[in-house]
Order: sequence, then structure tokens, then C-alpha cells
Amino acid sequence: MIPKECKRLAEVDFPIKVVSTFSGSDKYQRFKPTTTLHPWWAQRPLSACRSILAALLLPDPCDQACPETFKNIARKILPRIVGKIGKNDRDLRQAMLDFVGTLANTNSAVFATHIQVFLELISASYKKKVLVADPFAGAGSIPFEALRLGCDSFASDLNPVSVLILKTILEEVPRDTDIGNALQKAGAKLKAIAEPQLADLYPKDLDGRQPVAFLWARSVRCESPNCGAEIPLIRSFWLCKKIKKCRALRFSVSKSIAGSPALIALEVFIPQKDSDVPKANITRAKAKCLSCDTVLSPDRVRAQLRSQKGGCEAIFDKTGDRVGGARIIAVITVQPGSIIREYRNAVPSDYKAVKRAIDLSNSLAKECASLGLSWIPEEPIERVPVPFGVINVWLYGVLCWADLYTSRQRATIAILLKTLRDIKGLTPTLRKLLAFTINKFARHCNANARWNNVVESVEPAFGTPSLPFTWTFPESIVWGPWAENYDGSLNSILESLKKGFNGVTKSASVEMADAKESPLPDESADVWFTDPPYYDNIPYSYISDFFYVWLRRTLGDEFPSVFQTTLTPKKEELVAYLASDGNAKAARERFEKGLTTAAREGRRILKDSGIGCVVFAHKTTEGWEALLTGIIGSGWKITASWPVSTERAGRIRARDSAALGASIHLICRPRPEDADVGDWAGVLHELPKRVGDWMERLQGEGVRGADLVFSCIGPALEIFSRYRKVETAEGKEVALAEFLEKVWEVVGRSALEQVLGTTEAHARNGMADVLEEDARLTALFLWTLQASNGKDISSGKPDEESVEELGDEEDEEAAPKGNTLGFSLIFDVVRRFAQPLGIELPKWENRIIETKKGTVRLMAVSERAKQLFGEDGAKVATDWIYQDPTMPVQLRLFPELERAHTPKILSQKRGKINFDMSAESASKVGATTLDRVHASMLLQAGGQANALRMLIKAEQDRGSDFLRLANALSALYPKGSEEKRLLDAMLLAVPR
Repeated sequence: MIPKECKRLAEVDFPIKVVSTFSGSDKYQRFKPTTTLHPWWAQRPLSACRSILAALLLPDPCDQACPETFKNIARKILPRIVGKIGKNDRDLRQAMLDFVGTLANTNSAVFATHIQVFLELISASYKKKVLVADPFAGAGSIPFEALRLGCDSFASDLNPVSVLILKTILEEVPRDTDIGNALQKAGAKLKAIAEPQLADLYPKDLDGRQPVAFLWARSVRCESPNCGAEIPLIRSFWLCKKIKKCRALRFSVSKSIAGSPALIALEVFIPQKDSDVPKANITRAKAKCLSCDTVLSPDRVRAQLRSQKGGCEAIFDKTGDRVGGARIIAVITVQPGSIIREYRNAVPSDYKAVKRAIDLSNSLAKECASLGLSWIPEEPIERVPVPFGVINVWLYGVLCWADLYTSRQRATIAILLKTLRDIKGLTPTLRKLLAFTINKFARHCNANARWNNVVESVEPAFGTPSLPFTWTFPESIVWGPWAENYDGSLNSILESLKKGFNGVTKSASVEMADAKESPLPDESADVWFTDPPYYDNIPYSYISDFFYVWLRRTLGDEFPSVFQTTLTPKKEELVAYLASDGNAKAARERFEKGLTTAAREGRRILKDSGIGCVVFAHKTTEGWEALLTGIIGSGWKITASWPVSTERAGRIRARDSAALGASIHLICRPRPEDADVGDWAGVLHELPKRVGDWMERLQGEGVRGADLVFSCIGPALEIFSRYRKVETAEGKEVALAEFLEKVWEVVGRSALEQVLGTTEAHARNGMADVLEEDARLTALFLWTLQASNGKDISSGKPDEESVEELGDEEDEEAAPKGNTLGFSLIFDVVRRFAQPLGIELPKWENRIIETKKGTVRLMAVSERAKQLFGEDGAKVATDWIYQDPTMPVQLRLFPELERAHTPKILSQKRGKINFDMSAESASKVGATTLDRVHASMLLQAGGQANALRMLIKAEQDRGSDFLRLANALSALYPKGSEEKRLLDAMLLAVPR
């Protein structure tokens, strides 16, 4: 047995770069049970969970308390994976770290050998089974990997949907080796029974083609007195944007007959160039009439849609003719036996099936499912407390969950669930897996899905953890091999059962429980490893109602303890919800109190020899301080902190802010009750070296920017949290918040000294203290915006998985408003850096920064042209700019040319432009060094070579600050950005 005092591998070192690499590829692996069996949000990569857990369990060979028997066994079995091992304990430690890194590679051909070696190491370390407990289990990534590594596993969650997922993945499937074959038969039986009932809703075309999706647009009426035409709300007239296959919509307006409004006809065509395709007629909820060009205000658009309960339903008259509501704008079909998708215009017969669906849906609404519910979910969509904007559909009249579906979609899902309930002889596990299949299909089969016109697919709801309003949406058919169909959903689950449970042969224990009241007894767990909610990032209970209302209708009778409430419980959910009055302080206090209680429960159930790990990736300091207050206040000490890249650098949220790309794993131990009292002066003395060493280490592992900032909090807290409390020389206890202010100061100062450098003249205080405030602020901004592992957060290219997120651009209410140039950081992050470094933010407002709604934007250099050159000079400077139109907006320097498609060239005779910039005036363009660097960039952009040479000469005569800052900013600006191009070109002009 590992002695209590023996350090674990995770407390001394961890292979950050290797595990981060495998965690990144983990995002693209298919058939992971935790992601494939049922959708859930913010799941941890299995590879990272596996490697971190292994490091938590394995002892450090260099620790004096590490048993010799373990080291001898490790030396015998590790060479099967890592090759020859050196003779000393450091060599053995490195071999174990190499092994932990390779353990993250699920695709390895010898993965089973890796698992076997780990099991032998654990057997040599512990006399009996190790118990891993996770009280915020979600979809079960941590407890699932605990099972794979041979541990006993306990998982709990408060959310009913999560509990069903956990019970299926962790308890039931591992016990049934033949579950895949049984599910395949049951799924085929369900389809055989339901298919005839749904045949009339999805008829084939007369020529034998099979429609695979119908593209719909919500519509409103023009309110111009002389018009009244129907306005289809079309976010994009493009249907397919493949290189060799372009399809789009165009419209025509037929003259109105006396007393009748004009008619808008839509036609599928093949565009020859981009300009052939009409522009969107709905932007930020403002709708433009295609007949008379009248623009309806957002209030009027919302009002009309509210009267239609969201407007995703077609409206018919008594004769069965469509007279309003949503309209089909295109139909996507395939030939029998083909997968090539073609596009056709909507025809009247397409609406006949829709009318039949409305009648069927109304009939199903009168039938009883279970628990006294009808088959159509009329439960309300609860509004998420501020500040969440993740559900905004209620603004448009979507007030209950049924309103999120067309009648055909409602009827289809209800028939599938009704059929499932009526099938006799299914085990509870099979019934749940089939319900999961229908839920996966429902994620595509709703009016919040999006059509991806690049890959020609139906992208599901929840591309991000939100439920925005969409103007156009696809309605997929029920049967077919694609992911958006029932068959595709079933096949993905079958593949997951076949391939995803490699090495998992035992089951876990799962309970529906509040993390603040663990059902485990005292000192029962060896590892407390959990991933708690990230402050106010995701309102799990509100968005999981999307699935809960359907599951309750099919499984409510079988699992009454799980489905006790009408909707998922929300009162006890540990998320920093604001009250209706917007009380942020109360929300934070509630979150801190809840986390403190949960962490105290973790400490209670953990053995004296146990170890804990808390995962966190929130990007605000409020979230971090609330988490750390909870952990340290409940009697834990932090012994290590490891950032592992788990997020996609190209995802939407990462491309306009310093969103974290890494999840920080805080390694914790129970702090002894009799721990010493720390001396504040001693803690402050130790802090700079600890942070500096850690920054150097992390940068060597490819960790950058915001990831690096938050990763340094953990090591700093190792100093603070080892004490029962920390006191000043006067005996005053130092609060955690006060210590964290010092941490931010040290991190900021260390960052500035790294990027701005020092000289002999500046040796005492460093360049960071010599350069003006605006230079320090700009450098910190750009440094924090860097992404880990060399990935550019502003590359503008979404990765493959983020295509799903692109559909959320249709959410005009959530779209960013105002100026989107420059770079953005959360105000609190900027304030935390600025205050300790003597930077007065108000002084630089509207000069280099702009603050709005809790976000600080570093202004684009072009926005400073007027400040630096005056009206005339600004125009000349910007008129000469060469702008690449493919560059993402975040990187564009010059908004004047944002709409340009070619470089703007006014004249070949640049020398004749009257741009009076003498050497004297050039050196006085700005009051600060940063002003003069920005001026040089604008001169470079304007082709003013003479003025630029004079400015550079004047700055060289002045001193070295100008070139030092320019070089530093060049290194900080993202690769490929216009800023970096201009700075590098300017620096090439400097005389050597």
C-alpha cells in the first residue's frame, strides 16, 4: 500500500504537451460512449481524464516514502512500453511520465497492453481496489476512465438526464456483453412498426426521388400600407457552396392583383458568381420586404412571430391551401441508391403531407403517454436567469417545448416514442438506449437545427450550449443513413457499443445525488476527481429540458425516482445564476457556498492517504476566485496545477476573445487540521520565483496566453494553501482575494518583462516599468490573447467540429453588436492586470481601448489615424492600405476597406500625394512610444517612405525604446495579421 505521506506522480510532474496533443485529437474521435450515446455539454476528453487519473494514482519513485517493492515491479514491466530505463529513481520517474503520456493514446495498436501494464502497477501499489468518486459526473468521462483503469467508480449528479446517461454507460452496458446485438434487433423492430405509421408524412416524389430534407423559412407580412406582401425571413440564399456544386435561391415579385399583395416566388438556380445570389433579408431581427424594400423593425418582426408561436408552422385555410406561416423554400432530394443531393423548388404537394402531419399531431396531443402527459410536450420553456442569453426563443413566442418543432417533427418523435413504449419484452437498458436514439434524432429534428450549405448536412441544435432563434431551418426525414436520421442515430450508438468500451469490463455505482450531500461514507474514496460547473458558463438544467420532456414520456413509469418533477430541478443546481434583480454578489456567494460545501464533502469521503483533483476552465476571475475560495475554505491545500489543452482553438467563442483552450487540473490534498500559520512577508517573498519558474516551464510545454495566466494560479496557491491561515506581521489574517491580487501582479509583471525585455539602463525596474502605460496595456492584451501550442485564436478558420457552431450565427439576438475590430478581453481580466501595474484604464479610454458591457476592446490601429495625423492625414494613411479581403475581421486593421474585394490603389504616383510630415513633426506624432509605433505602421501602410525614414531616424536618436517595443509587438501580434505584416515591413526599413 502506498504510504500516506508518499507523493503521487501528479504532484511532481506531468507530460502536459503529450497529453494535450492526444486530448486535441480526442475531440475528433468517433464512437466515444460519453459523447455518442447521448448529447451532453462540456465533456472532458477521455484521454486527459485517463492520464490525469493514472498520475493521481501512481506514486513518485523519487519520494523517500515510495515502497521499494513498487519501484522494482515498475522497472520490470514499464520497459514493455517505454523501453530501457536508467538506474536511478529520476530515470524511473521519467519512464513513468512517458508511460502516462502514451496512456492518453486510445488509437494505439498496443492500447490494451498499456492498460494491462497500468493494472499491474496499481496492483503493486494498492492492497485492495481503489475507489474514484466524481460528484459532478455529467456524462461520465472521469468515472468511465476509472473503470477502464480497473478502479471502483462512484458517479453522481443532480440532473435526471445526466443520471440516466451515467446509469446506462457506467452500470448497465458494461454488464451486458451482448447489448449491441440486442439493440440492433430492437431498433429494427421499432422501425418496422413505426415506418408504416409515418409513411404518409414523408412521401416520395412522382419521379421516384426521395426528399431527404425540407428547407423552411419563417415569414411575416410587410406592414407598408401599399404592400402587405409575405416576407420569407431568409438568412442565406445559398443552398450549397461546394466548389464544383453551387446552388442558391433567387426571388421574383409578381405584380399584385387589385386588392391583393404582391407574390414572392422563390426559385432554385445555379449561380455563376457570388453577386448572382441575393443578400440576406433578415439581419438582427430587421426584415426587408423583397417586394417594396420596406424594413420591418425587430419589434414588429417579433410581434408577428409571437402571434404564430414562433412561426415554424405553415398556416392553412379550410380548403387545405397554405396561406401563411412558415414556407418551404427548397426541397433536397436523392435518387434511389444515390447519395448525391439535388435541390428543387417547393410544390403544392409538399404541403399536403404537412397538413396531414398537423392533423396527426393534434390527435396525438389528445392521447395519454405516461404520468398523465400527452405525447406532445406542452411543458414551458423556462427562462434562464440573467445574465444568460442562451435561450432567447421566448422573445419570438416559442413558449413551450412543442413550439420548437413543426407538426411533422412533433408527430414523428411522438410516434417513435409511442412505438417504443408499446414494444413488449425490452429490458430497461434497451428501452433507455432506444430512447437515447430518438433523443439524438430529435436534436436534428427540430426548428432550431441548421442547414450547413458547405457540407450539405443538417446540423443539430446545441452546436453550442445554447438555444437561439433561427430564421431558416431544415426539416430532415426520419429514415436514412445520415446522422440526422433515426437510422444514423441508431448506427452511431451501435458503433459506440462495439468500439467504445475497450477495456471496460466492470460496472460503476451511480446515484442521483446533490454534490453537497454525498451518499458515500466517511473516508471511503481514494481519489476525489471532479469537473464542477464553470460558474455561469452553462445552465445545464434549463437546456437539458429539451431532452427531459421526451424521456419522461417514455421512461417516466419505469424510473419514477428520476422523473419526479415536471422539468429538471433547478433550485439546487450549482451554477452562479443571478436573481431577477441582477444581484451578482448574491450569485457569487451562492456559488462559493455551494462549492465549499461540495469540497468539504469531498474531503469527508476521502481517505487520509487520498488525493483530489478539480478541473476548471472558466475565463473570468470571478469564477476562479469563487472556485478557489470554495476549495481552500473547505480544508484543502493545492499541491500542483496542470493545464491540458482540451478546447478547439478554432471554435467560434475562441476567435474573438481570450477563451481558455486548456482545462486546469488542480491537484489537492486534505490540509491537516494542525497546519501552521503562514507569514505574509514570507509568502510574498516566495511568490515571484514560484510563478516565474512555472511560467518558464509552461511556455516550454507550449502553453500561452490566457491558459498560462490561469495555470499560474495553481502553483501560486501551493504557497498560500499549505497554511491554516496567513497573517501579516501585525497579526491580521490575509484574505484569499488579497493574495490573488498579488498573484495577478506578479504574473503581469513577469509577462511584461518577458515580452518587453530589459536593458542595462533598465536593469533595476525592467522595461515594463520604463515604457508608458499604453505600451504595457497593449503588450499585456496581446500576450493574454495568445493561444497554446502555437494555435492562433484569431486564425479565422474554424476546425471541422466547429462547423456545427457556425449555425449559431443565425441567432441575431446573440450576435455581437457594435465595433468588432481589434481584440477583446473581459473587463475584469484587464482590471486585474492593470491596477497592480499602475495602469489607469480610464486614461486610455477611447484612445487605445473601448469598454462596453463588461468587455474591453483594444482598438484597431486604423482607428487611431485621426488621433495621430488629424482628419486629412488619417484619410491619406488609410487610403493607401493594402487589405486582404479574406482576412478575418478580428485581424483587420482598417475598417474603411472591410468591404473591398481587391487592394485599393488610387494612383501609381505615390510621391505626388501631399502628405506633409517633417522629421520634427514625425517624432512628435504621439505623446508615447506606442503612439509613434502606431504612426510608423500607418506610414508604412500609406507608402510614405520618406516620412517613415525620418520618424525612425528621430526615434533612433531618441533611444532604444521605439525599436524594442516594435519588436516586442511584432512577436505578439498573431501570425498572418495585418499588424504584424506592417510592423515587420517597417522594421526591415530600419538602417542596420
